[in-house]
Amino acid sequence: MTIQQDERLDALSVWLSETLKLEVDAIEPASGDASFRRYFRTYFDGNSYIVMDAPPPKENVRPFVRVAALLRNAGVQAPEVIAVDEARGFLLLTDFGTRSYLDCLNAGSVDRLYEDALDALMRLQQGVDIEVSGLPPYDERLLGIELDLFREWFLDRLLGLTPDAGEAGLLDDLKRVLIDSALEQPRVCVHRDYHSRNLMVIECHNPGVLDFQDAVVGPVTYDLVSLLRDCYVSWPPSMVDVWMIDHYSSLCENGLLDSVGPDKFRRWFDLMGMQRHLKAIGIFSRLKLRDGKPGYLKDIPRTMCYVIYVCKRYPEFTGFLRYLEYRVLPRMALGEAL
Repeated sequence: MTIQQDERLDALSVWLSETLKLEVDAIEPASGDASFRRYFRTYFDGNSYIVMDAPPPKENVRPFVRVAALLRNAGVQAPEVIAVDEARGFLLLTDFGTRSYLDCLNAGSVDRLYEDALDALMRLQQGVDIEVSGLPPYDERLLGIELDLFREWFLDRLLGLTPDAGEAGLLDDLKRVLIDSALEQPRVCVHRDYHSRNLMVIECHNPGVLDFQDAVVGPVTYDLVSLLRDCYVSWPPSMVDVWMIDHYSSLCENGLLDSVGPDKFRRWFDLMGMQRHLKAIGIFSRLKLRDGKPGYLKDIPRTMCYVIYVCKRYPEFTGFLRYLEYRVLPRMALGEAL
């Protein structure tokens, strides 16, 4: 594959060869990102490695380095950071290969792969000491900013739906309920994007965990619902419920839940998923409109189905469900924006 030359790629190549004194055999694109980061795979000494290009001031590599160390110390398979140039935004990392969970999940593999992912999630939740981690809080302000993405980027900008006074009040009430539910949960280290595109199938201590630089201290159900109600792949609710309750039992056994019954935990899980999925719909819309990345629009219908499913389980969301069914879904069905 031919790489279009650019100044940052040239500088990255010089960093590898002249600063790190590596005899690089080849360098090729590894993957893109929903941010300004790029990843390349490079080969030297008979092995492959990953190089991250995170251009300042749009990206900052320090959170990645810090969180990678936290996860590895907790027994989670994050990449090893081999070399860092913070000023220029370059990282040299170990390579977990090319087999993502999304590529490998099927009816025959899902139980085994999710068992590994849930074990790794427990190590993350139990093994990172949030009091000394230095991670920022997933607080009311951040939760609210994320929920506002749905209204601004999806409803207003993508669909052209400006809520009237009654609809705006409905959205405000929903926001309050979802934030309150998140804030009442026990706090743990939250990866914040723990799903099939960021988990790699590896031979030893599966999975390899990627894209953790935005980790925070927040609700105990967040990463669980990210994994089990993944925006990129879905499973029958009966299977999700079994995995969810299994992890709930593990949390109880490891002292991370205190006198929380399964029904309360399930409500936390459902409402946390709604918060995440509304945010994701907003982000997918922004990626198309602001960043010129339309590929994520195809994931909006699946993500919206999760929202509707939760609305139907809780009578308090009847008004929001009606708004989606009568105002939002018809506009989506037109297909003009999606």
